[in-house]
Amino acid sequence: MHIEPGVVEGAKIFLSYATAVAGLGLTVKLARDSIRDNGGALALALRSLIASVLVFGFFEVLPHHPVGVSEVHLILGSTLLLFGAGAAAIGLAVGLLIQGLFFAQFDLPQYGMNVTTLLLPLWGIHLLAKRIIPARTAYVDTRYTQALALSTAYQGGIVAWVAFWAFYGHGFSSENLASVGSFGLAYMSVVLLEPLIDLGVLAAAKALSRYSQGPLFNVRLHQPA
Repeated sequence: MHIEPGVVEGAKIFLSYATAVAGLGLTVKLARDSIRDNGGALALALRSLIASVLVFGFFEVLPHHPVGVSEVHLILGSTLLLFGAGAAAIGLAVGLLIQGLFFAQFDLPQYGMNVTTLLLPLWGIHLLAKRIIPARTAYVDTRYTQALALSTAYQGGIVAWVAFWAFYGHGFSSENLASVGSFGLAYMSVVLLEPLIDLGVLAAAKALSRYSQGPLFNVRLHQPA
């Protein structure tokens, strides 16, 4: 997820530093919870490494197209929860940073906005998953409606944050409204596609349960809470 350069400039960009600190603070909390409940520090480090590589691939390798004020990506936030919310959050932050440092330095000034836009909706679907997926249900048994709800919530959170940054930076001019609207409409395709991919990944994890258990995966993937 990349907010286009120039969307927020000058002193206004300092707000993104504050929101990024908040997002990274939530990441620390998720990481601590994962260490306590999901296999310990080494398991978290391994899952975070895998998640970071995947996120880098999502952003740099998979198709991505600039539309309006940002880019349309497959982010697969729900799929990243296979590794636990802590590892998913670390993977999003680190994968985005690696891309910026080595392949898209022009995005580094927007890192605070971009990492906020990814991490705060992830926190939201982490909380939502606790509400809509019963404790007695393993993630591999997630239904399409549940996957759709999680994906829609995540993508909706991303669109909302992108819109916030655009309106915060340039106000509510007709041109800016059109730019935000075109981005939101383009993201509808992602909302429809990602739940199918998420369920496909979960089905593969269930079919290959022999290989999808252990420290590299979220304990909740195959075991009820």
